Amino acid sequence: MATLQQVAFRAGCSLATASRVLNRTGPVSDGMVRKVRRAAAELGYRPTGLAAGKLGRRPVVGVLIPSITNPVFASSLSGIQNRMLVAGHGVLIAQSNYDPAREADAVASLLNDRPTGLILTVCDPLTSAALLPSLPPTVLLNNMPTQRFPAAITADNRSAGCELTAFLIAMGHRRILFVSGDFTASDRARSRYDGHVDAMNESGLAPLRAVQIPFVSGYEQLDLSQAMAAFSPTAIIASNDLLAFGVISALRREGFSVPRDISVAGFDGIAIGRLMDPPLTTIEMPDVSMGATAASLLLDMAENAAPARHLDVAYTLRKGGTVRDLTEDPS
Repeated sequence: MATLQQVAFRAGCSLATASRVLNRTGPVSDGMVRKVRRAAAELGYRPTGLAAGKLGRRPVVGVLIPSITNPVFASSLSGIQNRMLVAGHGVLIAQSNYDPAREADAVASLLNDRPTGLILTVCDPLTSAALLPSLPPTVLLNNMPTQRFPAAITADNRSAGCELTAFLIAMGHRRILFVSGDFTASDRARSRYDGHVDAMNESGLAPLRAVQIPFVSGYEQLDLSQAMAAFSPTAIIASNDLLAFGVISALRREGFSVPRDISVAGFDGIAIGRLMDPPLTTIEMPDVSMGATAASLLLDMAENAAPARHLDVAYTLRKGGTVRDLTEDPS
């Protein structure tokens, strides 16, 4: 079995530096971190005793998500856990409840178990207090990469918002309302709205101001009466599928029929949307494969000193039955 001394010799550094890198106990340059991790991977080095945490405990990775009850993140977790099971790692889970103020404490709790690395979905990677320079190898999931954290698995939410809006415009809709969770709680929702605005502007249409509600508590009793009276939309885009279900329920309470009176579309492509009558029109995201890809990238970075990479995955427009074609019957 390889020793720490052998790792240090192969990496061309002191024993203390190798220890700081592998145990994350002090500052080391990025270049030296990669050298030490590569040396450890090539030698098959594995920490023992206290260096590995609790004796007999298998390695773990930490995962932060906004909500464990959202099927999108549950699917991503499934992909992460399946990949980590093959690699012999356990998975620790924390959630922020879409609250930026909770992210730092949530990540701190994950770090207590000395994870091999982290997979994080934060509200906004540019402002999150959880993204500290001292973190172990970290992959952002659903967030765009930053200069400090360039490893990320994303879908192009702005392009998706543009494509969905362009589809509605092609179906004859001109007054399109965007209903979203708070933009401060999700950079994904903000990007989707930005794409919506892009498509409206490209078609010479005036985009409506987004209606924002809380992600956690705003869905079930959503009241759209004021927005309907103020904007008279023919179609509503929700920033995710769960919210789209809430929009449909709110419209029905107001006496509207979907899609006869109002068309509705969402994002994410969760399975329950296909079981609705009519099925939900949505942008389908490959959540399971995104989770598995994030897990593979993290393992490659942590165990093989692979460089951080940004991988962009494809989405699909799934045309359901909740959008009415006004070009065929505009009445």
